[in-house]
Amino acid sequence: MAGLKKPNLSLTAASLAFPRFQAFDLLATLVAVVRTDGVVVFANAALEDALGTSRRTIEGSQLPDCFTEPMILHNALEGAGSNEFAALRYDAWLKPLNREPMPVHVVVAQTDTPGEAIVELLPLEQQAKQDREERLIDQAQANKELIRNLAHEIKNPLGGIRGAAQLLQMELESKELIEYTQVIIHEADRLQSLVDRLLAPHRRPHVVGDVNIHEVCERVRSLILAEFPKGLGVVRDYDTSIPEFRGDREQLIQAVLNIAHNAAQALSARIAAGEGQIIFRTRVGRQVTFGKQRYRLALELHVIDNGPGVPDSIKDRIFYPLVSGRDGGSGLGLTLAQTFVQQHHGLIECESVPGHTDFKLLIPLP
Repeated sequence: MAGLKKPNLSLTAASLAFPRFQAFDLLATLVAVVRTDGVVVFANAALEDALGTSRRTIEGSQLPDCFTEPMILHNALEGAGSNEFAALRYDAWLKPLNREPMPVHVVVAQTDTPGEAIVELLPLEQQAKQDREERLIDQAQANKELIRNLAHEIKNPLGGIRGAAQLLQMELESKELIEYTQVIIHEADRLQSLVDRLLAPHRRPHVVGDVNIHEVCERVRSLILAEFPKGLGVVRDYDTSIPEFRGDREQLIQAVLNIAHNAAQALSARIAAGEGQIIFRTRVGRQVTFGKQRYRLALELHVIDNGPGVPDSIKDRIFYPLVSGRDGGSGLGLTLAQTFVQQHHGLIECESVPGHTDFKLLIPLP
């Protein structure tokens, strides 16, 4: 392979070391175990695929030669060998065989074996995705605490305000003044309803049973078409081989319904023209990493619409509570959907450009 210079050495030691590193083959990230002189002792399957050459060719070769600037890795390995640092990170360009160089984030870390280091390569696109997922998880946790605290702070005085308005109304004889107390009572009830919606996912017990994701999609599809009977097409694109999994069916129906309902409302202009479309697409993802964990199998449910897209002004905040891109929207639908999916150890991601918005629900499968 071009860029890989094989020195004259026996690979017997490397072969004996393989059992120590077999777990690295389960990772989606590119991993090599390297001697501090740059010689590869072990390369995982992901690195083999990325470089476009066999593991046998990679092992025993100089890993720095796979980069556009090999001296940076050489220096990093020397630093690891001399205990200058425990771990080092930098960005570089990897040179796959017969392909354009690809940007990667390089992590060089010491192992327990003297003279040996682990080099982990994260494609920058993948690194950005992991960072985005971590922000979503942290954001959802912060939202949960904020909602709980805010809802309780509102709920306690709200009951007192409503009760005082009712007592005052009983003492009044003027119809005009009674109208004012009724406004207070009505608005207190409206706020109470909002608080109840905020607290609902944290109050309601998690009812676990066998869930067929296509039954969930069909239920949501029928509800959406009942509300928008003309001008909207809801397309099924199902992978019927997806197995059932354990979960709360009603929570998942609500999560998918919130997303689909938002999509339908965003499609108002398209629906009026008879061109509105929502697609329910189910797929199985294999060796998927999200929520800081790796799963052998995961459900991917895409809810795709051909609307105007999420406004840039709120694109990074759409899962925040009380953030809405629609006049009169409560800004709770996506927050609650994310909460329900995370209670299934999953995550919702969103990619949106004008004409194509894709909300992807990821849930681990058995």
